[in-house]
Amino acid sequence: MSLWHWLIAALWIALFVIPLWRVLPRAGLTKWLALIGIVPFGAVAMWWILAFKQWPGDERKSVSHD
Repeated sequence: MSLWHWLIAALWIALFVIPLWRVLPRAGLTKWLALIGIVPFGAVAMWWILAFKQWPGDERKSVSHD
């Protein structure tokens, strides 16, 4: 693999995997799930899961549209 491939891979990890690595434990999930972000569209799927998951600090049990 060329240098460009490695730079693109490092940029991908910096943009998608590292933020997931930091956010997932706050949501009550294992940080190792951040490695799904390496797979194309895996990071997008993880952000959707986080967006609609009930977080440990949530007091309400259902979603209200107030």
